[in-house]
Amino acid sequence: KHLTLLPLGVGLALLGSCTATSSSGDGASDTTASSGQVTILGVIVSEQEEKLRAALAPFEEETGIEVVYEGTDAFATLLPVRVAGGNPPDIAMFPQPGLMADFARDGDLLPLSTFLGEDALQTAYDPYWLELGTFDGESYGLWYRASVKSLVWYRPQAFADAGYEVPTTWDEAIALSDRIVVDGGVPWCMGIESGSATGWPGTDWIEDIMLRTAGAETYDGWVANEVPFNAPEVKAAFEQFGDIARNEDYVVGGSIGVISTPFGDSPQGLFTDPPQCYMHRQANFIASFFPEGVDLEAEIDIFPLPPIDEALGTPILVAGDAFAAFNDTPEVRQLMEYLATARPHEIWAGLGGYISPHAEVSADVYIDDLTRKQAAILAEADTLRFDGSDMMPGAVGTGSFWTGVTDYIGGSSLDTVLDDIQASWPN
Repeated sequence: KHLTLLPLGVGLALLGSCTATSSSGDGASDTTASSGQVTILGVIVSEQEEKLRAALAPFEEETGIEVVYEGTDAFATLLPVRVAGGNPPDIAMFPQPGLMADFARDGDLLPLSTFLGEDALQTAYDPYWLELGTFDGESYGLWYRASVKSLVWYRPQAFADAGYEVPTTWDEAIALSDRIVVDGGVPWCMGIESGSATGWPGTDWIEDIMLRTAGAETYDGWVANEVPFNAPEVKAAFEQFGDIARNEDYVVGGSIGVISTPFGDSPQGLFTDPPQCYMHRQANFIASFFPEGVDLEAEIDIFPLPPIDEALGTPILVAGDAFAAFNDTPEVRQLMEYLATARPHEIWAGLGGYISPHAEVSADVYIDDLTRKQAAILAEADTLRFDGSDMMPGAVGTGSFWTGVTDYIGGSSLDTVLDDIQASWPN
């Protein structure tokens, strides 16, 4: 299905003759008059919000439909209130598939088949992205923004000065870490402090290790609580993470430093002279926390977190945002069709600070080599899996998992930590 962008006058004339629908609270929609606008609720704010607006601007100009975007840092709290009150946005931009699934199961969301043919979706997205937005056989999530998490940041000049080479296997990464220690340095920058969300960077490490040791099938079972937290595979992943995070020689400030250092400050040690640390595992967004004036093209580079079991290849942990529709109106249909094309993705990619999951977005549209490399790592991944904690129930994924990782780094018994996380899983 292709989006036809109409001239302003024609588009408004057609829309004026249409009827539309809006959510009634007990299903996806009932009939109301067309409004000539689409409302979106999402988590994007500040500079990134301006880029989103730029990506939507051609749609507004060519259709005459006004897109009213509301960005909030209280999305997960505000959206359920709006829906329960019978006032959902036309479209929501979900950062968590689990929350999107809750609304889909309750019958609040419209299947993408309302707007798009299956062929268009399969052309635009890797099957895993489609699977993430599919519940009970229907696709609901139209993925718009991707975060590549399994990245290790380093300064090529610092490596060259010390005679270090980029590791391509986990064993090589550990051997490099040991060599850095012998040379009097610290291999890893790490900080997990994040206010009430303290611990989340550690969960990403463990998820990456689970994918590299237990494989995607076991990872999926763990996320669904079919493999419990106190299972041997999960315990082994925690221990392998602990070999780094609880090793006083491997991390800046030791384990206390890991717990007390804000995650955004933790990569600062890469840029000191001499370096306080040489490697930092974090998602692509961490570049926005680098010191002012850092030349991302000349001073910093990345490599994927190396494989552990080479039979499992190099899996890539991802996060992302997906559009899903609550209301079926002519305006919503046109906007969802537009969002499924490569055009808005390419506009945002050309503005920087963004990676698209859309398969038809050319690498040429990204504004620098570093972002192109990140996009290539995403496109060439042997396996993709979404951030596990974002897929788990909130009591676990944004609760006991975060606190459990923090307690473990601080010296708590791993068996006790894992038993406590498992006990917190909702019945």
